[in-house]
Amino acid sequence: MVVSITFKLETPFKMHQRTFSAALLKLDCEKEMARIETVMRETVLRQFRKKGVVLGMSGGVDSSVVAAMAVRILGKERVFGLLMPERDSAGDTLSLSKLMAEHLGIEYATEDISPILEVVGCYRRRDEAIRRVIPEYAEGDKNKIALPALGDKQSYRLFKVVVQHKDGRLAEANLDLKSYLGIVAATNFKQRTRKMLEYYYADSMNFAVAGTPNRLEYDQGFFVKLGDGTADIKPIAHLYKTQVYQMAEFLKLPEIIRSRPPTTDTYSLPQSQEEFYFSLPYDKMDQVLYGKNNGYSAAEIGQGMGLSAEQVERVLADIEGKRKVANYLHAAPAVVEDIR
Repeated sequence: MVVSITFKLETPFKMHQRTFSAALLKLDCEKEMARIETVMRETVLRQFRKKGVVLGMSGGVDSSVVAAMAVRILGKERVFGLLMPERDSAGDTLSLSKLMAEHLGIEYATEDISPILEVVGCYRRRDEAIRRVIPEYAEGDKNKIALPALGDKQSYRLFKVVVQHKDGRLAEANLDLKSYLGIVAATNFKQRTRKMLEYYYADSMNFAVAGTPNRLEYDQGFFVKLGDGTADIKPIAHLYKTQVYQMAEFLKLPEIIRSRPPTTDTYSLPQSQEEFYFSLPYDKMDQVLYGKNNGYSAAEIGQGMGLSAEQVERVLADIEGKRKVANYLHAAPAVVEDIR
């Protein structure tokens, strides 16, 4: 006997579409803190056999969060802050760095790196590169480089240099490749000088160096090789910038630190990270990067962010392009054969 069974569907079958939103970046800060504590204790104290950590402090949220984490995990006597302003630093960089170090109760030192940068020709080399496109640029004029935001139409984006003369007049010019590379190469002295000093202090105390990049910076190559890209441990490199701000709230950092917008603090004119490197503000970049990392389509990401799929596709292409550049920045020195 053959039995026929019929299944009745109450509603037509529909393909499930995942909902994308910024809420996906919500972090369980208590659980994450415990995970970071395990890794930091094991790495610094047991694997490296160091007594503590040194880190450069800029008054920004990333370095402040790493410092606060280190104090919570290792104790304030095992954390040393290094404040390294130079003549192009923002006016509040030093005061906010001191505020954070004193808030945590850690020992710290201040090293003005301007004389070192002067000797190696950082400012002179940068100024010469700027004068190739703006001949009237003079010593003492303020400057920055900027990248146009991704617009509604796909285009080849060119860096420009923006100059503010001492009389307040603004001038700008597109940078040719030689001038752009000259400016970047010269300003990279700043990050490399700071890292040199971090390792000096670390060596003198038998400490490790803690790096401060967040996931967006680490993934996209927003760091200088052998500069701020160098460290013995990078406790927040897996956290999106949005999540770093969540950790800042959890760790009860001063409000002025938690509300400070991200900057490069490299050029004498105020400069946001998105106009220098990223396509969008950090919170939007975080969302697109999270979506990419977790298999969401451009349409799903766009629907959750209020952007078109085409706009998201352009940002995704920019992310992929920067990842290719970052491969070199992350790469260890090449050798002909494996050496043990």
